[in-house]
Amino acid sequence: AMKVAGVKPRDLDMIIVATSTPDYLLPPVSSQIQDMLGAKCGAFTVVAGCTGWLYALAVGQQFIETGAYDTIVVIGAEEVSHAIDWTDRTTCVLFGDGAGAVVLQASETPTGILAFELGSDGSGYKHLIVPGGGAIKPMSHEVIDNRENYIRMNGREIFKFAARVLGRSLRRVLTEAGMSAEDIDLFIPHQANHRITEAAARLMHVPEDRFYMNIQRYGNTSAASIPIALCEAIEEGRCKPGDTLAFVAFGAGLTWGAAVVHLGGPNQDVAVSLADELFILARAKYLARRTVGVVQGMATDALLAVSERFKL
Repeated sequence: AMKVAGVKPRDLDMIIVATSTPDYLLPPVSSQIQDMLGAKCGAFTVVAGCTGWLYALAVGQQFIETGAYDTIVVIGAEEVSHAIDWTDRTTCVLFGDGAGAVVLQASETPTGILAFELGSDGSGYKHLIVPGGGAIKPMSHEVIDNRENYIRMNGREIFKFAARVLGRSLRRVLTEAGMSAEDIDLFIPHQANHRITEAAARLMHVPEDRFYMNIQRYGNTSAASIPIALCEAIEEGRCKPGDTLAFVAFGAGLTWGAAVVHLGGPNQDVAVSLADELFILARAKYLARRTVGVVQGMATDALLAVSERFKL
């Protein structure tokens, strides 16, 4: 993102990271990223479930609008795979790992967020939760034995919640921006469930093909899903600088958010360097090794279960 924007680490005024799966409880992963980039600016982490990146984007926009900062990188990054119970088929097939980022910069042209809404309904917090490992139920043998260190989700309630809030939230931000659905060049929803997106499209009276989807490739990457989808939509020519986009998301909390955004950025293509290609290749090899390890672990667990059952 910084390369495309022509931004160097020294140019950054703030780094905002949205994640629910940091490397450590302490320090915040935002500080690690700041160090890895070689930046000298402030950095902090936002936790709002799958809606986290929209929260972070709105916060970054406010910093720029007040004149406090000029250049901010907003990151959504998740490694959900370590929080998945591979014996729970209601969740393990849904999620994926990923990261995406955008650069926000002060500009005299009208770009960025035109209108946004952030919401929360804490009464539904238990519908999407990792019960163990926190202050209420610290990590212990009991937590691990009960598999409470993994994601638990009430899919029916999450679906009802999302179907209820997404269309309404989109309509409210469009009204605030003084626009209609016809003014939006592309809708980019959180990539959680295709049926939820279909329901939102029907409610908005918008053809489904105007909602960008890549869930079939990556699954639900939580706070990373919208920036990843945005990047791919640009690469595929589905949107370009000057277009008006609508983002919408929901997630653990329960949280939701929507935003109407006027897309800025350079018009020229940015070539991928040899270093970039080598990094991509190395990352692919790492993910392949990790996948093999996960599959081998699942096979071992299955064999142990069979052995225990038949006393082999």
